[in-house]
Amino acid sequence: MNQIDRLRRRFADEMGGAANESVGLHETRRMRHEVRRRTLTVSRIEHLTPRMMRVHFISPELADFASAAPDDHVKLFFPQAGRIDGKPVMRDFTPRAFDRAAGRLTIDFALHENGPATEWAANAKVGDRLDIGGPRGSQIVPDDFDWYLLIGDESALPAIGRRVEELRAGAPVTTLIAIVHPYEEQRFKTQAVWTPIWLHRGEPNKGDADLLRDRLADFTPPPGDGFIWIAGEAAIVRTLRAHMIEERHHPKAWVKAAGYWQRGKADAHVEIGD
Repeated sequence: MNQIDRLRRRFADEMGGAANESVGLHETRRMRHEVRRRTLTVSRIEHLTPRMMRVHFISPELADFASAAPDDHVKLFFPQAGRIDGKPVMRDFTPRAFDRAAGRLTIDFALHENGPATEWAANAKVGDRLDIGGPRGSQIVPDDFDWYLLIGDESALPAIGRRVEELRAGAPVTTLIAIVHPYEEQRFKTQAVWTPIWLHRGEPNKGDADLLRDRLADFTPPPGDGFIWIAGEAAIVRTLRAHMIEERHHPKAWVKAAGYWQRGKADAHVEIGD
């Protein structure tokens, strides 16, 4: 029995039936969630690195919260004193971890620039409250690929860390992450076979695409089918996606890319494709 047959058999068994050809290999599944606003309370704060803060939130309103994919995003509502319309400022964040039994949601904040999110996180304390909305849905990538390559910058670290930690035991995964300085490196607890590559490039700049592409030249994919995930500054993500598809001829269906921010704009989260 080859690798594909084994995976089909495993999926069919998990579905409670015999193996059959209708089980799709590598098929991404979309899941919609009920969108509602929830009020959370800060229960614990951790300083992971000089520029990354982890905030743990608790709330009974998390009882029906759902986040099925490592790159889901929720809206956080930051109150702004003195704003004429009285409305909070919204920003997208990745649920870094969720523990339904404990009623706890974890969010990582990158403290790399001025703005409502950084200001709130820098002053946050236990007992503070914050409203969130979403996620609207999840795009679930099956854990049936032979290998994984995850590329990004600081903004992508929460999603990358969550995916690395959630991969099946023994799955080969390589991460290529651009960060300011070696002190921003993180460690993830995982049963996957994780190969981290850190690019210490100083502050984010327009040349990051070339630096990341140069480092990718040293990446030799393992045998079999691979899934590639890219996130970060939108223009850089577009360049890297094109490189992997057009120059390295990786199947387009097995590449997912998202712009988590855009130079010169606020709250510019966009999916990137054709």
